[in-house]
Amino acid sequence: MYDYVIVGAGLFGSIFAREMTDRGFSCLVIDKRRHIGGNCYTKDVGGIAVHEYGPHIFHTNSDRIWKYMNKWCEFNRFSYHPKVRYGDSLYSFPINMMTLYQLWGVKTPNEAKDVLNTKRISITNPSNLEEWILSQVGEEIYQKFIYGYTKKQWGKEPCRLPSSIIKRIPIRLTWNDDYFDDKYQGIPIGGYTAIFKKMLKDIPVETGVDYIRDRDKWDSIGKKIVYTGGLDEFFDFSLGELEWRSLRFEHENLNISDFQGNAAINYTHEDIPYTRIVEHKHFEFGKQNHTVITREYPQKWDRRKEKYYPVNDEKNNHLYNRYKNLVDQSKYIIGGRLADYKYYDMHQVIGSALSAINIHNK
Repeated sequence: MYDYVIVGAGLFGSIFAREMTDRGFSCLVIDKRRHIGGNCYTKDVGGIAVHEYGPHIFHTNSDRIWKYMNKWCEFNRFSYHPKVRYGDSLYSFPINMMTLYQLWGVKTPNEAKDVLNTKRISITNPSNLEEWILSQVGEEIYQKFIYGYTKKQWGKEPCRLPSSIIKRIPIRLTWNDDYFDDKYQGIPIGGYTAIFKKMLKDIPVETGVDYIRDRDKWDSIGKKIVYTGGLDEFFDFSLGELEWRSLRFEHENLNISDFQGNAAINYTHEDIPYTRIVEHKHFEFGKQNHTVITREYPQKWDRRKEKYYPVNDEKNNHLYNRYKNLVDQSKYIIGGRLADYKYYDMHQVIGSALSAINIHNK
């Protein structure tokens, strides 16, 4: 009998297992995939750490979380500077002075303000993603940078999505093109998988096993279960399916030294089926003679596919709260992006795991 059977070897599950083991509790970690690391898993391909489930750039303003992660790895100085391709044109992104110079030739913040004032659409109390971005930057930027990408990513017209999705992306009237504002940013040197190997050292781990399919067995050997999957699946979709977006990744190993010269280029035209091409060597400033790229295709989720992004509209959040109220907290601990049904960044998952440990280490 284990004190904790932890379902999921991603960030939440691995951190919980490590910290509780170090506090004297017995833990078993299981995962449906055949590897540890969850969506952060990286695979070595000829010296290039390939982000198998999309790029993961670590960033945080928290001294505590940065210090904690530096126990497990050394970070490089990578900062995320994606570009946007619309038709045959390339633009700086997120929106900054270089973007506005490329579009309209403006060279100072005051010039940019003047032009933006003529472009913005006056909308009182924007109620969705489309209205909010139009009220900030107008129709041209919306069409070239936001509309097609958002429609592909979420499978919905932007007017049917909450503005919280787009508010994550900065709009700056400076020449700063950092995607994130956080003071700590970087990529673990050598990739993410090494972190999980260190975290889970000397902790029993079983991969390729499905908790839901053999739930009675796992529940019987754990005093408590830490569950990091979707709550709709946990309750056998008894109240209905939560809405998710899934992804398909098309990896390609190329016998050239450089494909696009940047870690990520977003393809924002709606007629291009993928949302971005990632070139993994640029996360670690690689000098290899080959390169690996990944095309990322959003797709509608069904029960055969992986869950990636929760669709946090009012209807789905209400359904999620109904599921959450069913959880037997004397037996089950839930956490992570899927179980919390939240669009977490990595530092937020880490913070929630450390908080859960403090609550249960009593």
